[in-house]
Amino acid sequence: MNIDVLIIGSGGAGLSAALSAKKNGAKVLVVGESYPTRSQTSMAQGGINAVLDNSKGDSVQKHMEDTIKASHNLADPKMVKMMCEDAPKVIEWLDSIGVPFSRTADGKIAQRRLGGTKYERACYSQDYTGLKIIQTLFDNCLKEQIEFLNRHLLLDLIVEDGVCKGALLFDIKNGEVKTLFSNTVILATGGYGGIFYGYTTNNHSQNGDSIAIAVKNGVEVSNLNFVQFHPTGLKSSSVLISESARGAGGKLLNSDGERFVDELLPRDKVSEAIAKEIKNGKDVFLDITHLGEDFIEENLPQERKLAIFYEGVDPVKSPLPIKPVAHYSMGGIKVDENLETSVKNLFAVGECSDSKVHGANRLGGNSLLEIVAFGLRAGENALKAEKFPEPQREYGFDLEEIFDKEPKINFYKEQKELGKKLYELGGVLKTKESLKELFEYILDLESKLDLMGIYDKGKTLNTNLVDFIKFKNSILVAKEYAKSSLEVIK
Repeated sequence: MNIDVLIIGSGGAGLSAALSAKKNGAKVLVVGESYPTRSQTSMAQGGINAVLDNSKGDSVQKHMEDTIKASHNLADPKMVKMMCEDAPKVIEWLDSIGVPFSRTADGKIAQRRLGGTKYERACYSQDYTGLKIIQTLFDNCLKEQIEFLNRHLLLDLIVEDGVCKGALLFDIKNGEVKTLFSNTVILATGGYGGIFYGYTTNNHSQNGDSIAIAVKNGVEVSNLNFVQFHPTGLKSSSVLISESARGAGGKLLNSDGERFVDELLPRDKVSEAIAKEIKNGKDVFLDITHLGEDFIEENLPQERKLAIFYEGVDPVKSPLPIKPVAHYSMGGIKVDENLETSVKNLFAVGECSDSKVHGANRLGGNSLLEIVAFGLRAGENALKAEKFPEPQREYGFDLEEIFDKEPKINFYKEQKELGKKLYELGGVLKTKESLKELFEYILDLESKLDLMGIYDKGKTLNTNLVDFIKFKNSILVAKEYAKSSLEVIK
């Protein structure tokens, strides 16, 4: 095989895996639905956790304890230990390859406090941390001459006798189906928060395609009910206002001007408190006006730009109207301590995987840590995988079935309704009864798929086709989310 490691996904997890595998001598190919600098990693703002200084009472052990406590004690201590112990080395490595971390007056990497901890542990680059990390990772991939296939959508995995041997891809630009064989495949495609269409901080393309494809291929998934709702999405647009705004002293106020919750509790607790205020007929605001324009421009410039652009409110002058929105997927494709799935030579890393480090609620600052720390490990482990013979038969994916179908129902309208139903019935304040209603709705929606199709019959740059393929995957993931939630709720 001419590809040792095929990486599906060009965000922080995928690029970290690519650099790690390349360093160890692998022939690597990275496939992305879009481009690396447009990945969800670029939207991570607050910081990346690591204990760099024990002099103020923090320690790796306390990082582990905070992570497990935030997870509702559902995280795997062994995986948490691995991640937290890797953290200082991860920051050292990122610093060495050029990530422009903010600095203290004496030149040390600056750190800030995020929710769920008493310590300033999150290393940051203003409020552009994820963007700076992904830009630096991509620059280094280019320096290492790692090959990329951008604008290619994952259609299916090639699995023979319990071994993954490659993938089927759709070339969005040329309208062609491509077959790629590889000794190992790493899925690093991001989470599934995008199924909450219109009520998520995620790009709507983050709909869990690889999870749906994994389910179709018999790959084990786990804890798909674990979706984190971020407390501070802008009310109208759902655009994220970083936890760093609360870490800097931002206050949560209801429409009566009352502070009703400790702003730096873990995210699920804060989201629940906000959702209850809204359910009781009150509006909720994030107030950072008291921090002053100089501080906001120095430390939270992106938050100000986003608020003005999407909400028409300048946080220097007025509190921001907010609501909890779907933000992060803790569940996903089940992996072991080597990041390998239940199918041999198929690895998963980052938000599409369930590496058991977040449990039911992720600690702020641990997402960027997970994707880099475990991305590096996945790239190294994938190269060590057993080698199997290349498939001898041809593989394909029938797109003509989609082209031949005449749409009687507009799936874009159904996509919006699915997002609304997921948020209202399966969101922060979900109940057994609301989840049953959600599950029945999804089953009914699934039964109508034969009445849906595409209007654009062109072969090249057909985003209508891409959207429809992804919508079908969204329904499957939504069904698994509702089913998983029903199984655990009392």
